[in-house]
Amino acid sequence: MLEKSYFDGGISRGFASLYAAKTIVMIATALLGIFLPIFLYNLFDKNFQYVVLYYGTASFLYGIFVGLGAIFLNKFGFRRALQVSAFLGALFYSIFYFIDKENFIYLIPFSILIVTLYRLFYWLPYHIDFAKFTGRKDKAEAVSVISATRNIIGVFIPVIAGFIIVNFNFDILFLIAIVFYLFSFIPYLIIPRTKEKFSWTYSESWRNFFFKKNRKTILAFISYGAEELVGVVVWPIFIFEVLRGNYFQVGLISTFIIGITVILQLGMGKYIDNYAKEKRILKIGTFLVSLGWIFKIFIGTAFQVFVVGAYHSVSDIFRKTPFDSLRYEIAADKGHYIDEQTVLYEMAIQSGKVIMAILVFLISIFFAIQWAFILAAVAVMALNLIRTKADIVFER
Repeated sequence: MLEKSYFDGGISRGFASLYAAKTIVMIATALLGIFLPIFLYNLFDKNFQYVVLYYGTASFLYGIFVGLGAIFLNKFGFRRALQVSAFLGALFYSIFYFIDKENFIYLIPFSILIVTLYRLFYWLPYHIDFAKFTGRKDKAEAVSVISATRNIIGVFIPVIAGFIIVNFNFDILFLIAIVFYLFSFIPYLIIPRTKEKFSWTYSESWRNFFFKKNRKTILAFISYGAEELVGVVVWPIFIFEVLRGNYFQVGLISTFIIGITVILQLGMGKYIDNYAKEKRILKIGTFLVSLGWIFKIFIGTAFQVFVVGAYHSVSDIFRKTPFDSLRYEIAADKGHYIDEQTVLYEMAIQSGKVIMAILVFLISIFFAIQWAFILAAVAVMALNLIRTKADIVFER
Protein backbone atom coordinates (compact mmCIF):
# COMPACT_ATOMS: atom_id res chain seq x y z
CA MET A 1 0.00 0.00 0.00
CA LEU A 2 1.09 3.58 -0.62
CA GLU A 3 1.94 5.58 2.48
CA LYS A 4 0.15 8.95 2.34
CA SER A 5 2.66 10.45 4.75
CA TYR A 6 5.37 9.93 2.16
CA PHE A 7 3.52 12.27 -0.24
CA ASP A 8 3.39 15.88 0.92
CA GLY A 9 0.50 16.66 -1.42
CA GLY A 10 -1.54 13.48 -0.86
CA ILE A 11 -2.35 10.66 -3.28
CA SER A 12 -4.82 11.22 -6.09
CA ARG A 13 -7.26 8.50 -7.12
CA GLY A 14 -5.81 8.62 -10.61
CA PHE A 15 -2.28 7.98 -9.40
CA ALA A 16 -3.46 5.14 -7.14
CA SER A 17 -5.09 3.38 -10.13
CA LEU A 18 -2.11 4.07 -12.38
CA TYR A 19 0.26 2.79 -9.70
CA ALA A 20 -1.74 -0.43 -9.19
CA ALA A 21 -1.74 -1.21 -12.90
CA LYS A 22 1.92 -0.25 -13.24
CA THR A 23 2.87 -2.60 -10.40
CA ILE A 24 1.14 -5.54 -12.08
CA VAL A 25 2.80 -4.70 -15.41
CA MET A 26 6.19 -4.44 -13.71
CA ILE A 27 5.81 -7.94 -12.31
CA ALA A 28 5.07 -9.25 -15.81
CA THR A 29 8.00 -7.44 -17.38
CA ALA A 30 10.38 -8.30 -14.52
CA LEU A 31 9.83 -11.99 -15.20
CA LEU A 32 11.40 -11.58 -18.63
CA GLY A 33 13.10 -8.18 -18.45
CA ILE A 34 16.64 -9.52 -18.22
CA PHE A 35 15.81 -12.88 -19.84
CA LEU A 36 14.00 -11.84 -23.06
CA PRO A 37 17.20 -10.57 -24.76
CA ILE A 38 18.86 -13.84 -23.70
CA PHE A 39 15.92 -15.84 -25.07
CA LEU A 40 16.26 -14.04 -28.41
CA TYR A 41 20.05 -14.50 -28.30
CA ASN A 42 19.61 -18.27 -28.07
CA LEU A 43 16.73 -18.28 -30.58
CA PHE A 44 19.02 -16.59 -33.10
CA ASP A 45 21.80 -19.17 -32.44
CA LYS A 46 23.77 -16.64 -30.35
CA ASN A 47 23.89 -14.08 -33.12
CA PHE A 48 24.17 -10.88 -31.11
CA GLN A 49 23.69 -8.64 -34.14
CA TYR A 50 20.22 -10.11 -34.75
CA VAL A 51 19.17 -9.24 -31.20
CA VAL A 52 20.35 -5.66 -31.63
CA LEU A 53 18.56 -5.49 -34.98
CA TYR A 54 15.34 -6.70 -33.31
CA TYR A 55 15.37 -4.02 -30.62
CA GLY A 56 16.56 -1.32 -33.01
CA THR A 57 13.77 -2.06 -35.48
CA ALA A 58 11.11 -1.99 -32.76
CA SER A 59 12.39 1.38 -31.52
CA PHE A 60 12.51 2.78 -35.06
CA LEU A 61 8.89 1.87 -35.75
CA TYR A 62 7.66 3.29 -32.45
CA GLY A 63 9.61 6.51 -32.95
CA ILE A 64 8.24 6.97 -36.47
CA PHE A 65 4.62 6.28 -35.56
CA VAL A 66 4.33 7.86 -32.09
CA GLY A 67 3.14 11.17 -33.56
CA LEU A 68 0.45 9.43 -35.60
CA GLY A 69 -0.47 7.37 -32.55
CA ALA A 70 -1.07 10.52 -30.53
CA ILE A 71 -3.41 11.83 -33.24
CA PHE A 72 -5.32 8.54 -33.20
CA LEU A 73 -5.63 8.62 -29.40
CA ASN A 74 -7.47 11.94 -29.64
CA LYS A 75 -10.54 10.00 -30.76
CA PHE A 76 -9.79 6.67 -29.12
CA GLY A 77 -9.16 8.02 -25.61
CA PHE A 78 -6.31 7.51 -23.13
CA ARG A 79 -8.21 5.34 -20.66
CA ARG A 80 -9.43 3.00 -23.38
CA ALA A 81 -5.91 2.87 -24.82
CA LEU A 82 -4.50 1.74 -21.47
CA GLN A 83 -7.18 -0.95 -21.28
CA VAL A 84 -6.29 -2.22 -24.77
CA SER A 85 -2.58 -2.19 -23.89
CA ALA A 86 -3.19 -4.92 -21.30
CA PHE A 87 -4.35 -7.28 -24.03
CA LEU A 88 -1.58 -6.23 -26.42
CA GLY A 89 1.01 -6.98 -23.73
CA ALA A 90 -0.54 -10.42 -23.20
CA LEU A 91 -0.54 -11.02 -26.97
CA PHE A 92 3.13 -10.05 -27.22
CA TYR A 93 4.19 -12.73 -24.74
CA SER A 94 1.74 -15.21 -26.31
CA ILE A 95 3.76 -14.92 -29.52
CA PHE A 96 6.90 -15.95 -27.67
CA TYR A 97 5.07 -18.85 -26.07
CA PHE A 98 4.53 -20.35 -29.54
CA ILE A 99 7.76 -19.25 -31.20
CA ASP A 100 10.54 -21.69 -32.14
CA LYS A 101 13.35 -22.01 -34.67
CA GLU A 102 10.91 -23.27 -37.32
CA ASN A 103 8.48 -20.36 -37.28
CA PHE A 104 10.42 -17.41 -35.86
CA ILE A 105 10.97 -15.94 -39.32
CA TYR A 106 7.22 -15.22 -39.36
CA LEU A 107 6.52 -14.59 -35.68
CA ILE A 108 9.45 -12.23 -35.00
CA PRO A 109 8.08 -9.54 -37.40
CA PHE A 110 4.62 -10.06 -35.89
CA SER A 111 6.03 -9.56 -32.38
CA ILE A 112 7.66 -6.29 -33.47
CA LEU A 113 4.31 -5.10 -34.83
CA ILE A 114 2.52 -5.98 -31.59
CA VAL A 115 5.12 -4.40 -29.32
CA THR A 116 4.95 -1.22 -31.40
CA LEU A 117 1.17 -1.11 -30.98
CA TYR A 118 1.56 -1.85 -27.27
CA ARG A 119 3.94 1.06 -26.80
CA LEU A 120 1.63 3.42 -28.71
CA PHE A 121 -1.35 2.42 -26.56
CA TYR A 122 0.55 2.31 -23.27
CA TRP A 123 3.44 4.73 -22.97
CA LEU A 124 1.80 7.92 -24.22
CA PRO A 125 -1.26 7.63 -21.94
CA TYR A 126 0.91 6.46 -19.03
CA HIS A 127 3.33 9.40 -19.15
CA ILE A 128 0.54 11.94 -19.66
CA ASP A 129 -1.57 10.49 -16.84
CA PHE A 130 1.46 10.34 -14.54
CA ALA A 131 2.17 14.02 -15.08
CA LYS A 132 -1.51 14.89 -14.58
CA PHE A 133 -2.15 12.73 -11.52
CA THR A 134 0.89 13.80 -9.46
CA GLY A 135 1.16 17.14 -7.71
CA ARG A 136 4.04 19.49 -8.34
CA LYS A 137 5.40 18.85 -4.83
CA ASP A 138 5.34 15.10 -5.26
CA LYS A 139 6.85 14.46 -8.69
CA ALA A 140 10.17 13.06 -7.43
CA GLU A 141 8.46 11.14 -4.63
CA ALA A 142 6.05 9.51 -7.10
CA VAL A 143 8.96 8.60 -9.40
CA SER A 144 10.79 7.13 -6.40
CA VAL A 145 7.77 5.10 -5.26
CA ILE A 146 7.40 3.51 -8.69
CA SER A 147 11.15 2.94 -8.99
CA ALA A 148 11.33 1.46 -5.49
CA THR A 149 8.35 -0.78 -6.27
CA ARG A 150 10.17 -1.93 -9.38
CA ASN A 151 13.23 -2.66 -7.26
CA ILE A 152 11.22 -4.53 -4.61
CA ILE A 153 9.73 -6.66 -7.37
CA GLY A 154 13.24 -7.08 -8.73
CA VAL A 155 14.43 -8.48 -5.41
CA PHE A 156 12.29 -11.58 -5.87
CA ILE A 157 11.27 -11.96 -9.50
CA PRO A 158 14.63 -12.47 -11.31
CA VAL A 159 15.69 -15.36 -9.07
CA ILE A 160 12.20 -16.89 -9.33
CA ALA A 161 12.33 -16.51 -13.11
CA GLY A 162 15.79 -18.10 -13.24
CA PHE A 163 14.55 -21.01 -11.13
CA ILE A 164 11.55 -21.54 -13.43
CA ILE A 165 13.72 -21.52 -16.55
CA VAL A 166 16.20 -24.02 -15.08
CA ASN A 167 13.59 -26.40 -13.65
CA PHE A 168 10.85 -25.99 -16.25
CA ASN A 169 11.24 -23.82 -19.35
CA PHE A 170 10.62 -20.40 -20.84
CA ASP A 171 7.04 -21.35 -21.78
CA ILE A 172 5.95 -21.32 -18.12
CA LEU A 173 7.49 -17.89 -17.72
CA PHE A 174 5.62 -16.56 -20.75
CA LEU A 175 2.34 -17.98 -19.44
CA ILE A 176 2.76 -16.28 -16.07
CA ALA A 177 3.56 -12.97 -17.78
CA ILE A 178 0.44 -13.31 -19.95
CA VAL A 179 -1.74 -13.78 -16.86
CA PHE A 180 -0.29 -10.72 -15.12
CA TYR A 181 -0.82 -8.54 -18.18
CA LEU A 182 -4.46 -9.59 -18.31
CA PHE A 183 -4.86 -8.71 -14.62
CA SER A 184 -3.46 -5.24 -15.25
CA PHE A 185 -6.69 -4.47 -17.12
CA ILE A 186 -8.64 -4.27 -13.84
CA PRO A 187 -7.19 -1.00 -12.40
CA TYR A 188 -7.67 0.66 -15.79
CA LEU A 189 -11.42 0.21 -15.40
CA ILE A 190 -11.52 2.84 -12.65
CA ILE A 191 -8.76 5.19 -13.75
CA PRO A 192 -10.15 8.74 -14.28
CA ARG A 193 -10.41 10.15 -17.79
CA THR A 194 -7.92 12.84 -18.72
CA LYS A 195 -9.03 15.62 -21.01
CA GLU A 196 -6.04 16.17 -23.23
CA LYS A 197 -5.98 16.62 -26.98
CA PHE A 198 -2.94 16.31 -29.20
CA SER A 199 -3.11 19.47 -31.33
CA TRP A 200 -0.19 19.00 -33.72
CA THR A 201 -0.13 17.47 -37.16
CA TYR A 202 2.44 14.78 -37.89
CA SER A 203 4.72 17.28 -39.64
CA GLU A 204 4.44 19.75 -36.73
CA SER A 205 5.71 17.03 -34.40
CA TRP A 206 8.87 16.67 -36.43
CA ARG A 207 9.31 20.45 -36.82
CA ASN A 208 9.23 20.84 -33.06
CA PHE A 209 11.55 17.85 -32.69
CA PHE A 210 14.20 19.67 -34.76
CA PHE A 211 13.40 23.14 -33.36
CA LYS A 212 16.74 24.77 -32.51
CA LYS A 213 15.70 26.20 -29.12
CA ASN A 214 14.83 22.72 -27.83
CA ARG A 215 17.96 21.05 -29.15
CA LYS A 216 19.69 20.52 -25.79
CA THR A 217 16.68 18.94 -24.13
CA ILE A 218 16.02 16.72 -27.17
CA LEU A 219 19.66 15.62 -27.14
CA ALA A 220 19.33 14.79 -23.43
CA PHE A 221 16.44 12.44 -24.18
CA ILE A 222 18.25 10.96 -27.17
CA SER A 223 21.09 10.15 -24.78
CA TYR A 224 18.60 8.68 -22.31
CA GLY A 225 17.34 6.26 -24.96
CA ALA A 226 20.84 5.45 -26.15
CA GLU A 227 22.01 4.42 -22.69
CA GLU A 228 18.81 2.47 -22.08
CA LEU A 229 19.37 0.28 -25.13
CA VAL A 230 22.79 -0.76 -23.83
CA GLY A 231 21.31 -1.57 -20.43
CA VAL A 232 18.38 -3.55 -21.84
CA VAL A 233 20.16 -5.47 -24.62
CA VAL A 234 23.94 -5.59 -24.13
CA TRP A 235 24.22 -5.94 -20.34
CA PRO A 236 21.94 -9.04 -19.95
CA ILE A 237 23.67 -10.92 -22.76
CA PHE A 238 27.10 -9.92 -21.46
CA ILE A 239 26.47 -11.26 -17.94
CA PHE A 240 24.85 -14.38 -19.45
CA GLU A 241 28.14 -15.09 -21.22
CA VAL A 242 30.22 -14.22 -18.14
CA LEU A 243 28.14 -16.65 -16.09
CA ARG A 244 28.46 -19.26 -18.86
CA GLY A 245 24.78 -19.62 -19.58
CA ASN A 246 23.64 -20.21 -15.99
CA TYR A 247 20.11 -18.77 -15.92
CA PHE A 248 19.72 -19.19 -12.17
CA GLN A 249 22.92 -17.29 -11.42
CA VAL A 250 21.80 -14.50 -13.75
CA GLY A 251 18.56 -14.19 -11.79
CA LEU A 252 20.21 -14.56 -8.39
CA ILE A 253 22.84 -11.88 -8.97
CA SER A 254 20.21 -9.56 -10.44
CA THR A 255 18.17 -10.07 -7.27
CA PHE A 256 21.11 -9.21 -5.01
CA ILE A 257 21.99 -6.12 -7.06
CA ILE A 258 18.46 -4.72 -7.02
CA GLY A 259 17.80 -5.62 -3.39
CA ILE A 260 20.30 -3.16 -1.91
CA THR A 261 18.79 -0.14 -3.70
CA VAL A 262 15.19 -0.22 -2.39
CA ILE A 263 15.47 1.92 0.77
CA LEU A 264 17.91 4.31 -0.89
CA GLN A 265 15.46 4.89 -3.76
CA LEU A 266 12.63 5.99 -1.46
CA GLY A 267 14.89 8.21 0.59
CA MET A 268 16.35 9.83 -2.50
CA GLY A 269 12.97 10.96 -3.84
CA LYS A 270 12.04 12.60 -0.52
CA TYR A 271 15.42 14.31 -0.32
CA ILE A 272 15.21 15.72 -3.85
CA ASP A 273 11.74 17.17 -3.33
CA ASN A 274 12.53 18.68 0.08
CA TYR A 275 16.17 19.73 0.09
CA ALA A 276 18.10 19.29 -3.13
CA LYS A 277 18.16 20.79 -6.58
CA GLU A 278 17.45 18.12 -9.18
CA LYS A 279 20.03 19.48 -11.65
CA ARG A 280 22.75 19.31 -9.00
CA ILE A 281 21.91 15.73 -8.05
CA LEU A 282 21.69 14.82 -11.74
CA LYS A 283 25.26 15.99 -12.37
CA ILE A 284 26.55 13.84 -9.52
CA GLY A 285 24.47 10.86 -10.63
CA THR A 286 25.50 10.95 -14.27
CA PHE A 287 29.18 11.05 -13.29
CA LEU A 288 28.81 8.05 -10.97
CA VAL A 289 26.79 6.05 -13.49
CA SER A 290 29.28 6.85 -16.26
CA LEU A 291 32.06 5.42 -14.09
CA GLY A 292 29.91 2.33 -13.54
CA TRP A 293 29.71 1.69 -17.27
CA ILE A 294 33.49 1.99 -17.55
CA PHE A 295 33.97 -0.48 -14.68
CA LYS A 296 31.66 -2.97 -16.41
CA ILE A 297 34.05 -3.27 -19.36
CA PHE A 298 36.54 -5.13 -17.16
CA ILE A 299 34.13 -7.60 -15.52
CA GLY A 300 35.23 -11.22 -15.83
CA THR A 301 33.72 -13.13 -12.88
CA ALA A 302 30.38 -13.57 -11.12
CA PHE A 303 31.66 -11.69 -8.07
CA GLN A 304 32.67 -8.75 -10.23
CA VAL A 305 29.24 -8.77 -11.87
CA PHE A 306 27.69 -8.40 -8.42
CA VAL A 307 30.05 -5.72 -7.06
CA VAL A 308 30.07 -3.51 -10.15
CA GLY A 309 26.38 -4.14 -10.81
CA ALA A 310 25.50 -3.12 -7.24
CA TYR A 311 27.59 0.04 -7.49
CA HIS A 312 25.95 0.91 -10.80
CA SER A 313 22.44 0.24 -9.50
CA VAL A 314 22.93 2.44 -6.43
CA SER A 315 24.55 5.19 -8.50
CA ASP A 316 21.64 5.12 -10.91
CA ILE A 317 19.33 6.36 -8.12
CA PHE A 318 21.17 9.69 -8.27
CA ARG A 319 20.67 9.82 -12.03
CA LYS A 320 17.23 8.40 -12.72
CA THR A 321 15.21 10.02 -9.90
CA PRO A 322 16.12 13.67 -10.68
CA PHE A 323 16.00 13.15 -14.44
CA ASP A 324 12.54 11.54 -14.41
CA SER A 325 11.31 14.15 -11.94
CA LEU A 326 12.47 16.96 -14.24
CA ARG A 327 10.87 15.17 -17.17
CA TYR A 328 7.42 15.09 -15.58
CA GLU A 329 7.74 18.61 -14.16
CA ILE A 330 8.53 20.04 -17.58
CA ALA A 331 5.68 18.09 -19.18
CA ALA A 332 3.16 19.14 -16.51
CA ASP A 333 4.22 22.78 -16.74
CA LYS A 334 3.31 22.84 -20.42
CA GLY A 335 -0.35 22.67 -19.36
CA HIS A 336 -2.45 22.03 -22.47
CA TYR A 337 0.64 20.87 -24.35
CA ILE A 338 1.49 18.04 -21.98
CA ASP A 339 0.79 15.38 -24.63
CA GLU A 340 2.80 17.22 -27.28
CA GLN A 341 5.73 17.42 -24.87
CA THR A 342 5.40 13.69 -24.15
CA VAL A 343 5.44 12.86 -27.87
CA LEU A 344 8.66 14.84 -28.31
CA TYR A 345 10.26 12.94 -25.45
CA GLU A 346 9.24 9.58 -26.88
CA MET A 347 10.50 10.51 -30.35
CA ALA A 348 13.84 11.53 -28.86
CA ILE A 349 14.21 8.43 -26.69
CA GLN A 350 13.49 6.09 -29.59
CA SER A 351 15.88 8.03 -31.84
CA GLY A 352 18.58 7.50 -29.24
CA LYS A 353 17.87 3.78 -29.14
CA VAL A 354 18.06 3.51 -32.92
CA ILE A 355 21.34 5.44 -33.08
CA MET A 356 22.83 3.32 -30.30
CA ALA A 357 21.59 0.11 -31.93
CA ILE A 358 23.45 1.04 -35.12
CA LEU A 359 26.64 1.86 -33.20
CA VAL A 360 26.47 -1.31 -31.08
CA PHE A 361 25.79 -3.40 -34.18
CA LEU A 362 28.94 -2.01 -35.84
CA ILE A 363 31.11 -2.31 -32.73
CA SER A 364 30.07 -5.94 -32.16
CA ILE A 365 31.33 -6.87 -35.62
CA PHE A 366 34.90 -5.89 -34.77
CA PHE A 367 35.13 -5.91 -30.96
CA ALA A 368 33.78 -7.70 -27.88
CA ILE A 369 30.29 -6.48 -26.96
CA GLN A 370 31.37 -4.98 -23.62
CA TRP A 371 33.13 -2.16 -25.45
CA ALA A 372 29.66 -0.80 -26.14
CA PHE A 373 29.66 0.22 -22.47
CA ILE A 374 31.94 3.13 -23.42
CA LEU A 375 29.14 4.49 -25.58
CA ALA A 376 26.73 4.22 -22.64
CA ALA A 377 29.21 6.08 -20.41
CA VAL A 378 29.35 8.95 -22.89
CA ALA A 379 25.57 8.96 -23.42
CA VAL A 380 24.71 9.19 -19.73
CA MET A 381 26.82 12.33 -19.29
CA ALA A 382 24.75 14.05 -21.99
CA LEU A 383 21.65 13.81 -19.76
CA ASN A 384 22.86 17.02 -18.13
CA LEU A 385 21.79 18.88 -21.27
CA ILE A 386 18.17 18.73 -20.09
CA ARG A 387 16.86 22.26 -19.69
CA THR A 388 14.52 23.80 -17.13
CA LYS A 389 10.84 24.30 -17.85
CA ALA A 390 11.36 27.93 -18.87
CA ASP A 391 13.61 26.91 -21.75
CA ILE A 392 11.15 24.61 -23.49
CA VAL A 393 9.64 26.36 -26.49
CA PHE A 394 7.19 25.09 -29.08
CA GLU A 395 7.32 26.22 -32.67
CA ARG A 396 3.89 27.01 -34.02
